[in-house]
Amino acid sequence: MRNAFLLLLPFLLLHTACNTSETADMVITNANVYTVNPNQSTAKTIAIKNDRILQISDTPLTEWIGDSTKVIDAKGAFVMPGFIEGHAHLSNMGKAALNINFLRSKNWNEIVQQVADKTKEVKAGEWIEGRGWHQEKWDKALDKQVHGYPFHDELSAISPDNPAILFHASGHSLFANEKAMEAAGISLETPNPAGGEIIRDINGNAIGVFEERAMNSIIEAYNEYLESVPESAKLDKWYKGINLAQEECLSKGITSFQDAGATFEHIDRYNNMAKEGQLRIRLWAMIRHSFEEMKSKMTGFPIMNVGNYHFTVNAIKSEVDGALGAFGAWLLRPYNDKPETEGQNTTPISEVKNIAQLAFDNELQFCVHAIGDRANRVTLNIYEEQFERDTSKKDLRWRVEHAQHLNPKDIPRFKDLEVIASMQGIHCTSDAPFVEQRLGHERAKTGAYPWRSLLDAGVIIANGTDAPVEDVNPIESFYASVTRKRVDSGFEFFPEQSMTRQEAIHSYTLGNAFAAFEEKQKGSLEVGKLADIVVLSKDLIHCTDEEILETEILYTIVGGKVEYQKK
Repeated sequence: MRNAFLLLLPFLLLHTACNTSETADMVITNANVYTVNPNQSTAKTIAIKNDRILQISDTPLTEWIGDSTKVIDAKGAFVMPGFIEGHAHLSNMGKAALNINFLRSKNWNEIVQQVADKTKEVKAGEWIEGRGWHQEKWDKALDKQVHGYPFHDELSAISPDNPAILFHASGHSLFANEKAMEAAGISLETPNPAGGEIIRDINGNAIGVFEERAMNSIIEAYNEYLESVPESAKLDKWYKGINLAQEECLSKGITSFQDAGATFEHIDRYNNMAKEGQLRIRLWAMIRHSFEEMKSKMTGFPIMNVGNYHFTVNAIKSEVDGALGAFGAWLLRPYNDKPETEGQNTTPISEVKNIAQLAFDNELQFCVHAIGDRANRVTLNIYEEQFERDTSKKDLRWRVEHAQHLNPKDIPRFKDLEVIASMQGIHCTSDAPFVEQRLGHERAKTGAYPWRSLLDAGVIIANGTDAPVEDVNPIESFYASVTRKRVDSGFEFFPEQSMTRQEAIHSYTLGNAFAAFEEKQKGSLEVGKLADIVVLSKDLIHCTDEEILETEILYTIVGGKVEYQKK
């Protein structure tokens, strides 16, 4: 009898504990749960304790519900891991929220009018900043243009007392009015810098567009102006922008955000925000500086899981080329519609190699922006060369950011080198109207956004939006990933390279988590993982393509706390 009692004792104690003290903080019930966990792909109920998933089941889990338990009746709604934004720019999202946003502007006339309206709000001499224009997406032809770019005349006429700096949607070119060009000292004699071009008319006059490294002269003039603005005002504006960006992310179902390039200054701010509980989304960041700026400042990195997994810095960012829309993507062969150029190598390869060594030595991931097929090949070559120097290091998970246009011969190399393709689904359909024009039919068909080819080769794809280059909305990027159709026109871009619904969700959850070494904490709904969850109005696995775009975010839950609820 005594032995039998001793055998039963652990079970009696467990039963007593469960019935007297252990209740969940939250239970989501009557749900259509898609876990992204291959061992338990669906369920109906999730119990949460503190910030972790306590249990997932097909049963109601009523035993976990106590007087203080928050119960969310999902009423059959689709429940999945919170979206992880795999490549975007939080600080720039904040700036975009406070400055002029051209993402929805349909033509140059609308942009000029937006700037005209802004001039009424600012003082003479104050700079006007905006972002999001894209000449390839305008619905009205220009009377006067060079490579599809407008001349500055109209813009300069309506803003004679205010320098204007208007960034291209890609961030790889900008438009400046006459006042801004005067401030930067731009003249007929100003040479093109290495890795950039000042767009000029047939007489050699700058029309207002500055591509890639040529932007620096205008940006430097703008930064000189900013030095006259009180530090407190700039700091208040920055924090206001970050909070607006966080609110937007949460309203769109994003629980984690991978920042593709943060300065040391911004890293310090994010770190303090995490410690003080001011980060409402989980932020993972890449350091973005030159080799000279970084080489003596690696002490203290990586920064891991500050503020209960709200802030991590575990990577370094660099770049090899620019953007396709600005003729900056570095190609193996000339542009189809600008045969005099193969694009731009924007960062010296020696610099990228030095940063690769720095990342390798400090056990940080290396993430290189590469868009053109030559840029991707060169990046893979740099990675391979670095890996071969010390083959004892494994599972490095170095990333190519964008990987938009590949030579088919390089696709297997991503798998061979275990390199992650950090791609943005929405870029495919956003760029679709001009990709074939830039690359020609064959290159566009076989190597542009080749998700199917990469996935079939066993490559991990991380998804995102590159916000504020595109809207941070993961639903639109998911739609682009599974249909490769434009929302406005229905134009379909080589649909044979589409992802399946399951692959697209994986790329936006567990794929992104894996790409940041965070798959043990997030990316799927499993017992013990962080309770980062989104509740959607549509079943992304089974709804029609059209219904994807009708999907609403009902709840965004971060660490078991409701951070957004649809009103």
